This record gives sequence, C-alpha cells and structure tokens, in this order.
Amino acid sequence: MKIGIIGTGNIGSAIARAMVRIGQDVTLANRRGPAALDGLLEELGAKARAGTVEEAAKADIVFVAVNWSKIPEALAGLENWSGRIVVDANNPIEAPAFRSFDLGGRSSSEVFSDFVPGAKVVKAFNHLQPHLLSGDPRAEGGQRVLFLAGDDAQAKANVSQLISRLGFAAVDLGSLAQGGRLTQFPGGPLPTLNLVKFD
Repeated sequence: MKIGIIGTGNIGSAIARAMVRIGQDVTLANRRGPAALDGLLEELGAKARAGTVEEAAKADIVFVAVNWSKIPEALAGLENWSGRIVVDANNPIEAPAFRSFDLGGRSSSEVFSDFVPGAKVVKAFNHLQPHLLSGDPRAEGGQRVLFLAGDDAQAKANVSQLISRLGFAAVDLGSLAQGGRLTQFPGGPLPTLNLVKFD
C-alpha cells in the first residue's frame, strides 16, 4: 500500500510519524516544495520521502491535512482522483484567530469532497491532538479511539484496517453527512476527546 500525505503542519507531520513507526513508507508533499521538508525527513528516516503534490496524490490512500482556506490552492490541478481513497483530516477553522468557516449547513467533509472529484472520501485523523496521533496508541490498558466516517464501505474498511495497523481502535460513525459532522471542529461533540476502547 502506498500512502501520500499532502500538508506537513502539525497534523500531517503527526500522521507521518505514526506511519513510519509501523514501517509504512510515505510520500510527503506541501505547497513549499520538497526542499522545505529536509528537517522533517531527517527526523522520520528512510521510510519517508519528499515528493510533489501530484506524486503524493497518486498513492492508494492520500491524507490531506491543510489549513482550511488553503485547501483549494493545495489541491489545484488535481482534477480527477479516479476512485482513490482520500482521508479528510481537516477542520474548518484556522489558528491563530480560530475563525470558523460558513459551510452553508453542510458538513466540512461534504464541502471537502467538492475539492477531490472522483475520490472516495473518508473523514478521519482530525479529532485527536497531534501528539496523541503520533504517540503510543495504547492507554490505560486499552487502545485510543480514532473515529472515521464516509459514504463508501470499502474505502472505510481500508482506512479502518490502516488505523488498526497503527494500533488504534477504529470506530465507524457512518456517513460523511452524519458521522463526519460528529468529529468536526467546531460544532461536533467528539473533537479533542481522548477516548480509549477496552476489549
């Protein structure tokens, strides 16, 4: 499986750290270009490589973790995703002012889907703080929970399997319109909750 990550801020970098921890190869890309990733690549080691946005977008599963207002620019020119899985790890708010965006009554993932035509969008990896995403998923004798939502059953199954490989407990919340709204920040009841699942 090939993993691409578009966006290397706090969340994108945390996802990359989690991936290389389990020996998963990742291609990282951001709008500043591969040369801007030298420090992060040195930290991550041989399992991570820098690429263009176009290269990262060709992976089997593509994570997008970009400031909300920058998403159209970050994905510009990627016109057809040809059924690839895209994980929406974004929230419709930006620091430092934490200004929220008017989504016209839609969930943020429904709006995000418009930027990735032809993709199978799964909402995930957006509700935990970065240090929890990249840290040990075991806690209090159980597994930290990662929520996911989406409209394509097979895409959700693939992302759920990846979440399990990372050591987290995957909890499916249903569709993008319903489940995606539950983990959306601001507005949803689940963001920032550090929940643990016990067998």
